[in-house]
Amino acid sequence: MSRAYRDGGKRVLDVAIALASLVVLSPVLAVVALLIKREDGGRVIFRQRRIGRGQRPFELLKFRSMRENVGDVPSTQAGGLPVTRIGSVIRRTNLDELPQLVNILRGDMSVVGPRPALASQTELIALRASNGAFDVRPGLTGLAQVSAYDGMPATEKARCDATYAQAITLLGDLTIIWRTFGYLRRPPPVY
Repeated sequence: MSRAYRDGGKRVLDVAIALASLVVLSPVLAVVALLIKREDGGRVIFRQRRIGRGQRPFELLKFRSMRENVGDVPSTQAGGLPVTRIGSVIRRTNLDELPQLVNILRGDMSVVGPRPALASQTELIALRASNGAFDVRPGLTGLAQVSAYDGMPATEKARCDATYAQAITLLGDLTIIWRTFGYLRRPPPVY
């Protein structure tokens, strides 16, 4: 069962969840997009180069939460950067991540997997390259995210990522998805 799930069932589940989520959340997506555009007239979607499966780069989509022309920085280093008014709300509620449902449909990402790294996160990339975590698609949520909220050391993230990549199961993915709802109820990190 876990081999069949890993080889094809996981992708079927990813597409089903992403499609259903986009349909159900389309009013929320539309309102967020409108509020971002209305605030400063800038781009609605922020595109960021991330490292995915097989260490191949891809373009991750997020709702833009910061002022235009802010560079690529990990969320743990984003303190003090200029966040828009709506940006502070969508980051606090994790609504800024919803456009990644499109990344899932494209096949860049999965619902569950290691969070995609920025190219600048060289320590994390090297650790994942050595432990098999790049053998799977990065995820919208993952074992590391439900194990700690933010600021987890790269070595611990990579360990969680390897643990996940080596033991993918339907029950494991459903458990991580369930635990994500608890993660979302925690107080947000300070940016």
